[in-house]
Parts: sequence; C-alpha cells; structure tokens
Amino acid sequence: MEPNSTEKKNNNTLLKVCAFIVDKRNLFFLITIIIAVFSAFSRNWVNVENSLAAYLPQSTETKQGLDLMETEFVTYGSCKVMIANITYSQGSKIKEEIENLPGVFSVSYEDSEKYYNNGCAKYDITFNYDENNDACLTALDNVKELIAPYDSYLSTSLGNIQSELINEEMKLISLLVVIVVLTVLLITTEAYAEIPVLLITFGAGAIMQLGTNFFLGTISFVSDSVTIVLQLALSVDYAVIFLNRYKEEHRDKESREAVIIALTKAIPEICGSSLTTIGGLIAMTFMQYKIGPDMGIVLIKAIILSLVSVFLLMPGIIMLFAPLMEKTKHKNFIPDIPFVGNFDYNTRYIITPLFIITIIAAFFIQNQCPYVFGYSTLHTPIKNDVQIANEMISDNFGDDNLIALVVPAGSYEKEKRLLQELESCDEIKSCTGLANTEAMNGYTLTDRLNPRQFSELIDLDYEVAELIYAAYAVNDKDYAKAVNGLSAYKVPLIDMFMFIHDEIEAGYVTLDKDAKETLDNAYKMMNFAKEQLRGENYSRMLLYLNLPEESAETYEFIDKIHEIAGHYYKGRVYTVGESVSQYDLMKTFSRDNMVVNIVSILVVLVVLLFTFKSAGMPVLLIIVIQGSIWINFSIPSLQNNNLFFLSQLIVSSIQMGANIDYAIVIAGRYTELRNTKGRRDSIIETMNASFPTIITSGTMLAVAGILIGKLTSDGAIYGIGQCLGRGTIISIIITMFVLPQILLVGDTIISKTAFVMNMPIKTREASGLIRINGMVRGKINGTVTGTMNAIVRGDVSAFIETGNMTPLTQEEAGIMIPEYSEINDKNRESKVSDNEK
Repeated sequence: MEPNSTEKKNNNTLLKVCAFIVDKRNLFFLITIIIAVFSAFSRNWVNVENSLAAYLPQSTETKQGLDLMETEFVTYGSCKVMIANITYSQGSKIKEEIENLPGVFSVSYEDSEKYYNNGCAKYDITFNYDENNDACLTALDNVKELIAPYDSYLSTSLGNIQSELINEEMKLISLLVVIVVLTVLLITTEAYAEIPVLLITFGAGAIMQLGTNFFLGTISFVSDSVTIVLQLALSVDYAVIFLNRYKEEHRDKESREAVIIALTKAIPEICGSSLTTIGGLIAMTFMQYKIGPDMGIVLIKAIILSLVSVFLLMPGIIMLFAPLMEKTKHKNFIPDIPFVGNFDYNTRYIITPLFIITIIAAFFIQNQCPYVFGYSTLHTPIKNDVQIANEMISDNFGDDNLIALVVPAGSYEKEKRLLQELESCDEIKSCTGLANTEAMNGYTLTDRLNPRQFSELIDLDYEVAELIYAAYAVNDKDYAKAVNGLSAYKVPLIDMFMFIHDEIEAGYVTLDKDAKETLDNAYKMMNFAKEQLRGENYSRMLLYLNLPEESAETYEFIDKIHEIAGHYYKGRVYTVGESVSQYDLMKTFSRDNMVVNIVSILVVLVVLLFTFKSAGMPVLLIIVIQGSIWINFSIPSLQNNNLFFLSQLIVSSIQMGANIDYAIVIAGRYTELRNTKGRRDSIIETMNASFPTIITSGTMLAVAGILIGKLTSDGAIYGIGQCLGRGTIISIIITMFVLPQILLVGDTIISKTAFVMNMPIKTREASGLIRINGMVRGKINGTVTGTMNAIVRGDVSAFIETGNMTPLTQEEAGIMIPEYSEINDKNRESKVSDNEK
C-alpha cells in the first residue's frame, strides 16, 4: 500500500474513533460513574507498606536478615511510654496499673536514670502477643487509655500511626493544591465554565487511580501519599492541550465537529507530551531499591489513567458545558511578554557561556551533596505526635541504637564468649543473649547445672532431680551418663526447664504445688526469652550501641561486628537494624543514581529525536534540563543541609521527564516560526505564545512540590516535595531565560543536524465529493467549501464567508509561501526549455 494511502486510512480510522467517543458520550459517562463507585470501595483494599527497609533488594544483608528473623524468631509487640511531672513513687503505682492490664507481659521500670530522670518516668512495655497480632493493638489501646490523664508520650512501631498521620497531612496538602489549581485556571482560562470541565476530567482520573491501586497488591506509603498531588501537577497539561485545541476549532465549527477534530489533533500531541514524562518515570523502575519501581509504576498508571480520562470522558464533558463556556467567556489575564524575548535575543552571547560555566560547576558541587539514608539527622518543617513523643523520650533518656546479631545456633559456649568480647568494645552500651541473661540466683539461662545444683535452685529433692536428669540423658540419647555419671552430668538451665515442662505436660513427671509454681514462673520467663533469642537454626543477640544511628563510624563498627563474629562462626552471620538498613541503602545508592540518570536521559533522548527530527535539538534540550537538575541538587550542598537520598532518585526522574515539556514547547514553537521569520521575531513570538502553557503547568507542579515540602512531617516525602518544587522553579527560569539564548546560538547546529524522511511525490486524482487535508500542489476544478490558506494561479469565483481574498504579485506570493517560489521557478524553467525546443 502507498504511504499516502496508509496515512489516509489511519486518519480516517482516528476520525471515526473520535466521532464514536463524542457520539457515545453517555456510555462513557455511565462507565465512569460505575468505575467511580467501584473505586470508592476498592481504594480501601489497598495494602500500604510503611517500612522503607521492606523495599531493600533481596541481596542486601538487612533484607535477608529480616526474612530469616521472621521465620526463626518471635518478636513480641512493645512500646515505650514516658510520663512527665510525676514522682518516682507515683511512677511505681502506674507501673503496677500497667502490669495489670490485659495483654501486658512485662513492664520495665526501676529507680535509675535509665527509667526515672528529670521528673519523668519511662516504661518499657512488652505485650503477650507477636507484633503482627491484632491483639497487640487492643492491648496498646488499653495502655493509651490508662496514661491519657497524665502528661504522657508514647512511642511504638505497632499499627499504622505514622501512615495515618501522613495521610491526614496529605489531605490538607491536596486541598491547598486544588485551591492553587483553581486560582491558576481562573487566570489562564478564557471562560469560567472551562474550570469545571478540567476539574471533572482530573477528578475522574484521580478516582480511577485510587481505585486501581489494589491491583498492585501492596504499595509504599510514599506512593500512597504523594501520587494524587503529583498526578494533578503532571497530567493537567493534557486536559489543557485538548481544551485549547477545541477552542481553536470552535472558532469556525459547531461544537460536535470542533470536539471531534480537536480530539484527532490532540491525541498525537498529548501522547507525544506524555511520553517524555513516562520515560522519566520508567527510569525509576530500574532502581535496585524497590521503592523506585513501586512509585514509578504507580505514577505511570496515574498518567495513563489521566490520558484515558482526557480521551474518553472529556469530549463528552466539553459537549455538556459548551453552551455555558460561550456564556461565561472573560478577557485573557495573561499578558504578552515581548521584553523577555528581547532580553533573550540581546543576551544570547552572554547567557549561553555563563550557563555552561554554571552547570559545569553545579555538576561538581552536586556530587558533594550531603545525602543521608535515615531520618535521624533530618529536620522536617512540622512534627507529628509520634515524632514529638520520640524526641521527648530521647531528650530525657537518650536514644537506643539497636542492632540484632544473628548467628548459627548450636553452641552456648561460643555465644557466651562472643557476647563477652562484644561487651568489651567501647562502641557497645550493652548486649543481650541467652548466654548472658540472668535466670535465677545468679545463674544465666545457658549455665550448665548438675543435679545437685538444680535441686538446690528450685528446692527439689535430690533423688527426684537425679531421676529427671536420667530421663533427660535418655531423651538426649546419652545413655552412659544415665547409667554411670549423673552426679557430674551438667545440662544448660534453659534446656532442663523446657524438658521438665514438656514432661509435666505429658504427664510423665509430677511435682508438688510449690515446685510446680516455681517451675511454671521460670518456664514462662525462659520461654519468652527463648522464642525471641533462639530459633531452630539461629540464635539472636541484641546489641545496643553508643554510636549515632547514621555515621561513618557506625558503618565501620558494623563491619567490625562481622569480623568479631567471624572468629567464632564459619557460617553466615547477619546484622539487622536501622543503622544496617541505612548502610545497605548507601551501598545501593550510587548504582541506582547512575542508572536512573542514564535511563531517563536515553528514553527522553529517543522521544525528542523523533519529535524534532534533529540530532542537535534533543542534545541541547537535555543539557538544559540536566543542567537544571545539577543546579537543583547543588543547593543543599552549598547550604550544607542533609538531603534524604530518595529525593534525588525520584525528583531527578520526574524533573527530566516532566520539566522537559517546557523546553519542548519553546523549542517546537521556535523551530516552526524559524521557517518564516527571522531569529529575533521568532524568539519574541515564541516566548509570548509559550508563556501561558509554561506558567500554567509549571506553577501547579512547583506549588504542589512546595506545599508537600512545607506541610509534611515525613523525611522522605519532605525531601521529595522540597526538591520537586525548587527544581521546577529552576527549570522554569532556565527555560524562559537560558534556553532561548541556547536556541539562538545553536540555530545553525539545529538546522545542520536535522534529518527529514523524504517521501516519494505522487500525483493523486479523484472526482466527485472529496475531502482534502494537507499541503496541496496541483489543479482543482470544482466547487470548494471549507477553510483555505492558499495561493491560486487562475480565476476565483467564490463567496468569502470569513477572511478575505487579495490579488498578489509573484514576488509577494513567493514571500508568503516559499513553496510557491519553487513551483514558479520550475514552471519558468519548463517554459524556457519548451521555447528552446
């Protein structure tokens, strides 16, 4: 099939599809309403993961250690409570009240600075249930109710308190962003009724986004919190582009035809614009740290659903509001800015070299940005109740930097010697394991006792103790000891208690009431410790460090822990904790940062290459946006402000994918105008035409980022918002006051690196009723109805409904339409050739 035939068929198909969408708008209204109702329920089915450590790669020590601990050990629910402005004796009474609450296993509180300081009492509360058991939350509620009358502060990892507080913050942020969007649209639209059209379109996309997250199973709290705000800021352009197309077509067409034609033109344009944004988000899916793919997929889905809303729902909404838009028109509030174009033209040889020097310097400065991998050194603009409680407890009783050391089980003696060596390290405040946990009368849980010692410990007849030891030896298949050497036979205390308890439960051993009560109490405490510290194949030790949660010294000591443990165990040992998690994040950051940058640049480069059909233009645009990214992340370095690493990975992708659209708007308009105008006039007109689009989209994204950065208490979300808002503002400034100069200076490079796919020229003939859409050369004989922008050689007899008709000289025709000069020259050459013949 000929290329022209294929193009005609594609255009006809698209036209039919768009006509179907417009004519069947009530069907799409119904489908949208059904999806909206479904989404109202399905949004509650989404599982939200609140731990950043859960997204670490499987190859990291933290991830492997967490998975191992989940299968080997029980971690009981716990919380810390601080009550201020009470005496120690009052604190003791409160301790007793807490201990009597249902579900509470133990409460640690004593007369020492560790638990009572500055008129404040601290309680370490442990519940009877696994931390994943909902019964923990019931017990926690009982504690909250008891301490409510006091000046109390509670810190716990149970439940979704942090996530719930963040969601409340994001509701406020979303409301403020909507107000800002309304204000911007009020200024940038041409009719008041356009605002509900845009809001309904976006609202439908947002509802579908929320309602389809459950298909992904579990999403991160970061994605759950910021996606709606970012969806609005990133995708509102698509609805604006379609609406502007409709208004252009509606000048000389009735509403239905205008919507159909506008949709056929808007679909390719909007899809092209969305590809750069999606390209930047695709880069996030290549991160090792799985929160990147999580957020990338959620945002890509949000963009696609926004496109669906614009293409399928918005045409019907425009038809619905078309009469009202006519009645509510107002003057354009956005002025022309010729002074910007003049400034850009006059400073093209000054700004361009200065920008090159600036981005080179920014590249080296941003490499020194003080990235952090935990929240301990971050200071958010606001603090939630959880953070306030943690700070109050920390100020009065210090911080606990806990690391769990997991080693192969099998030798209590090795564990004891390892714990002793670790305790001798200055970096360790204290450490706990079965081998150094006191059980009774000075004995530790793993001390080995003979029958005599055991009988004295629990006040048991020696003969009975011997019988129990004999039974243990038989059970342990140590028959020689059972027959000959019971007096010197020693068994770890915890193992003997576990054995006796099992034998009593099975009915093989009977003790008097006092001995059984002593045994039951000891068993309860020992079993509690055993479930947390001893698994089937591994043992766990708890190390409390004197080091900060995040520092080079801390990371060095983690390596030292491995080195010390390696002296005792040939098998793999694991360390797990906040410090270890941050150490793992630091190791993955360099690789993820490089991959995100390379992939985002390559994907956007390919899109731009086919958009502009020039090798030079994409390179210039990417240099501009990548330069703005470097400048953005050099600012925290200059201010010496810690920045959460995730901000760089996510914002650089969004900034490259979304802010490049501003550069495309300017570059595309300038390239188009350069075909007919000089450089000065082209750049002035380009800035006038591009300013409304850039200021509309840019303001929304910048304000959304700033509000997120100013009104959230979460360190990761705070960093993302802060960098996104600042980066968007930088991108707007650079695209308005630097990119034009680069286009002017690089004008020659752009033209010389352009490539055009020349199609063979073939004369086409038809008769009857014919529709023509495109650049035409040739003879037309018949009645013409439609809008024309052409030069006719011959006679015209027509009613000019709009516009005018002006006779031209050949020179004037050549200036207005260069193609005419080419045709005229060819005709002249043809005549000369005929005369010569």
